[in-house]
Amino acid sequence: MNLAMIRLLRPKQWTKGAVVLAAPIFSNRFLEGSDLLKIFLALVSISAMSSCAYVFNDFIDQDRDRAHPVKKFRPIASGEISKNQAIVTGILLAIIAFSAISSVGRSATLLIILYAVLQILYNLWLKDIPVTDVFIVSIGYVIRAMLGAAAVVVPISGWLLFCTGALALLVGFGKRRAEFVLNQGSHAITREVLTGYTREVLDIFLVLSAAGAAMSYGIYSLISDTAHKHPALILTSIWVLYAIYRYVYLVVAKNEGGEPESLFLKDPHLIASIILFLIFAIAALKGFQIHLVEVPRI
Repeated sequence: MNLAMIRLLRPKQWTKGAVVLAAPIFSNRFLEGSDLLKIFLALVSISAMSSCAYVFNDFIDQDRDRAHPVKKFRPIASGEISKNQAIVTGILLAIIAFSAISSVGRSATLLIILYAVLQILYNLWLKDIPVTDVFIVSIGYVIRAMLGAAAVVVPISGWLLFCTGALALLVGFGKRRAEFVLNQGSHAITREVLTGYTREVLDIFLVLSAAGAAMSYGIYSLISDTAHKHPALILTSIWVLYAIYRYVYLVVAKNEGGEPESLFLKDPHLIASIILFLIFAIAALKGFQIHLVEVPRI
């Protein structure tokens, strides 16, 4: 596989598949041997389908990309990957995605189909509609979370899904804000949907999304079934809140929200928050107890 093909697949975006692990982790099914293969196949499927969506996007946008100062270097727009190669690659990725998910279960397969349909609608139409564009991306993350639950056949808390969606909105609007600030008066050249936004409204959306994510995870860590079984889960909310505040700081003060997938892999504060979150979550789920906090029951 040459470098152009790797760039076409955008493997860096596969990190988004980590959301699939949420339900297996919080249900204590992450390390069960019978479920590991299904979780792996779910990750392979969603990663392959997301790469298929990127190939589709680059294929239909190739003429527009050639007029862009940066996107003109994308493999299809630059001619490094031919149209026929792109079509074959997209078909192969779709085959891999559906082959991997077929043995996981019907619910998981339906979720992959739903994700694929949304990606087609997004790339053909919805990505140019303000607010709708980011909400469709957010739904993609929610589908990933549901996919993890479907893989190990466990229910998933509505509050956890709400938090996943709100976090995705935070990242999505943070990216739009960074693009808006970077491009200033030439919004239509880089991303047409930016003409429908203003910096003020993006700042408001950023705050609303951050507040929604913080609130929903806080509620999840207090009153969900998992929280009632493992009260120490509330300690994980510290790191979720810190990561949210840190991300908003980086987006607003440093304007670093343009490539969130890279930001979460290079900012030491966000990396530490993720690691500490996992440590505290695993400790809580494995029986660590706190006796000074009363967990509300509703």
